[in-house]
Amino acid sequence: MLKRLAVFAPFALLIKWLFLAAIVGMLAGSASAFFLFALEWATATRLANPLLLAGLPLAGFVVGWVYLRVGTSVEAGNNLLIDEINEPQKIIPLRMAPLVLGGTVVSHLFGASVGREGTAVQMGAALADQLTRVFHLKNGDRRVLLMAGIAAGFASVFGTPLAGAIFGLEVLAIGRMRVDAIWPCLIAAVIADQVGLLWGVQHTHYAIASIPAISFWGLAAVLLAGAIFGLTARCFANTTHWLAARLKKVIHYPPLRLFIGGVLIAAVAYALSAERYLGLGVPTIVESFQHPMAHYDFAAKFAFTVASLASGFKGGEVTPLFYIGATLGNVLAPWLNLPFAFLAGLGFVAVFAGAANTPIASTLMAIEMFGAEIGVYAALACVISYLCSGHTGIYRSQRVVYGKHQALPEGIKLSEIAAYYASKKTKS
Repeated sequence: MLKRLAVFAPFALLIKWLFLAAIVGMLAGSASAFFLFALEWATATRLANPLLLAGLPLAGFVVGWVYLRVGTSVEAGNNLLIDEINEPQKIIPLRMAPLVLGGTVVSHLFGASVGREGTAVQMGAALADQLTRVFHLKNGDRRVLLMAGIAAGFASVFGTPLAGAIFGLEVLAIGRMRVDAIWPCLIAAVIADQVGLLWGVQHTHYAIASIPAISFWGLAAVLLAGAIFGLTARCFANTTHWLAARLKKVIHYPPLRLFIGGVLIAAVAYALSAERYLGLGVPTIVESFQHPMAHYDFAAKFAFTVASLASGFKGGEVTPLFYIGATLGNVLAPWLNLPFAFLAGLGFVAVFAGAANTPIASTLMAIEMFGAEIGVYAALACVISYLCSGHTGIYRSQRVVYGKHQALPEGIKLSEIAAYYASKKTKS
């Protein structure tokens, strides 16, 4: 009898997670659709009313004050999600979803240079975690549920279900993927993407006219470009974390950090007529696939995004990283004798791969967005970027299971590595 029941156990597990992941996908897909429509409205309104940029300091102060009053438990954002999956403590408050949604829309409405993935991922995971109470799930199942929420949020905001599913598995730790959760992550990502499309979401199409045939020079050039993309990702993560730490040390009141950051961002944007570096910057990303860009575009977007994120504006880093990578690839293309659109596409995914430590998800994203022909080149660029970015990243709560180039204590957080090296130096 027990043997007969054991035969049906895998099917019961499949059905269980099909049911739970489908709910997660529907919730995350609907939330992302609402968010994307709100974001579209905010961007269009800001572009039609340039004077809104003057309100960025006050908008930042209000967002900071609201988080200080009711959002301190969820302020860590994506890092909180990674911590809860690795070391479950308590269910993520549902207020994370409306807080990050409102904070991101306000940030975009008034011109902060932030992204959107952080919002979608946090909404997806926060909504998913509420099912823990409803179905009385234990910590093991709760971990998987949160991963499915992350996968669903990522997939629905970018229209990349395969990349979203793997992102939910890969983002937690360097050197290990939780493949035991691949079924719920895949189901949640696919359903979330389809639900978003049913709501009328339209994702931006980035076209690469031609992909070079594989050749010695093509491979060598992509390896070199991948290294540059990885170093850029490393610099971005380190600069953002360093500036955020300095601001926290100098300005203790969080709303004031946002206010001062907003003043500086708005002042520089007005003085230099640099509005193209605010918000998501999707039109500029599209341009980078079409014709040569200014050689300083990637650096300017880098600076505005670091200032926005370090000050505390909500939204995320990924779309600005797409912008930085695509425009950097565009600049490198003539030097490496490669097509503009081709190298822009590789930069698009590879800088993100290095900054988020997710080379597999980023490779799949390239294939979903640009076609299977780019697969070999994308894999090379993303893996080299990942290796060259070192033990740093935009998600400070990521654990290191196997170091990239050297041994580290298993399970150490990226945020703890500097202190670990300092203690070793002191002991020696």
